[in-house]
Amino acid sequence: MGANRFAKLALLASLYPALWAQSPLSLKEAVRVALEKHPSVEAAGASIRAAESRLTQARSGYLPKLNYAESWQRSDNPVFVFSSLLTQHQFTERNFAIGPLNRPDAMNNFQSQVVLDQTLWDAGLTRKQVRSAELSRQMAGEDQRRVRMGLIAGVIRAYQAVVVSQEALKVAQEAVRSAEADLKRAETVRSAGMATDADVLAIQVHLAAMREQQIRRSYELETARAALNEAMGLPLDTPHELTTPLAAVQLEDIDAAKEEERARAARPEARQVKLAAGMADLAQQSARVALLPQVSFRLMFEADRQRFINRGGANWLAAATLRWNLFNGFADKARIEEAGQALVRARAEQRRIESAVSLQVRQAYHEWKAAQERIQTAEAAVAQAEENLRIVRNRYESGLNTVTDLLRSETALLEARLRRLMAVHDQRLAAAALELAAGTLSPDSVVLN
Repeated sequence: MGANRFAKLALLASLYPALWAQSPLSLKEAVRVALEKHPSVEAAGASIRAAESRLTQARSGYLPKLNYAESWQRSDNPVFVFSSLLTQHQFTERNFAIGPLNRPDAMNNFQSQVVLDQTLWDAGLTRKQVRSAELSRQMAGEDQRRVRMGLIAGVIRAYQAVVVSQEALKVAQEAVRSAEADLKRAETVRSAGMATDADVLAIQVHLAAMREQQIRRSYELETARAALNEAMGLPLDTPHELTTPLAAVQLEDIDAAKEEERARAARPEARQVKLAAGMADLAQQSARVALLPQVSFRLMFEADRQRFINRGGANWLAAATLRWNLFNGFADKARIEEAGQALVRARAEQRRIESAVSLQVRQAYHEWKAAQERIQTAEAAVAQAEENLRIVRNRYESGLNTVTDLLRSETALLEARLRRLMAVHDQRLAAAALELAAGTLSPDSVVLN
């Protein structure tokens, strides 16, 4: 029994690494997974399909409407009985008798109707409704583009947050190891009579602070990993091994003015407000159509029977109708005015969005330029901090510097390395934000390399 149990435990132990193995995941692969798995993409796709259905509904205005109706009536009303006998083709001479004519017996009328209605001319109303539905479909497509680009930007932020958290944890771990080495060095110097207990105690406090940093960074990393899975539409505990390094994005020379012009033409939000203005214009035209005449045609076939299957007759009707709204209590005029104000509002919103888009591009461009320069400054600061720490350590071991100088140099190096990480992190995010603001962010963008 014990041997079997040991064998099961051994089998589970052999399977454990496979169950929890981390699959390699590049930034481009993370974006691809998000575009396939995230619920927001599915929701945007449903909106497009709904818009296509509305377009089909609008186009149905060109087609005839065919309806079938079946009804049953029973009454002893003289007019009902007289007319029913006629439509059933059952009227005879004896039905002219005064007594039965005034007080007829109750009778049934089973009526079947097939009605065909076709609009012949509606002053272009159906055409405008179809065009409005087409614009609505285009708006749904732009909304899908906006969702996809926003999702890509979210994955980039989440992915880089994991990468920078990993690197920050490595820096914190290195700081802990460095502090531990300083502590041993201080204890050696104290043994040689060149340092005091206060020096050792100060380094111990510094070591505790570095360990606290390490603990905080490790939990920040776990949170960042969960956030990445959420951005990809995966279970929060899905393990990954990220393969895209934290390195600056190399972009070609960027002309801010051209990027602003491109954004006003390519951004989904800018395109949507243009489409909204077009729809408002069509709405105003449709409101004016209510003042024009409309012509329709109706063809009807009718069968009336005393019994459901016999004793009946059939007839047909063809009719053309002209309907002209001459006066509607000023409601049509008010609708035209309302549609006109909606058009004014849509055009004002279009100008506002175009200005806001230009501002976003300019802001993203300046943030990218600032991050570029920060990387250069941070690289130089790290090199200076490393050299400074090397000198201070040597002087401390020789008794020429105090422990305060040593700890200050350790802290300065830690901060410089973190600033360099954040500068590279911010530069990557700024590059993605610039493409997002310009409306060109896609799964093939260079910012994903």
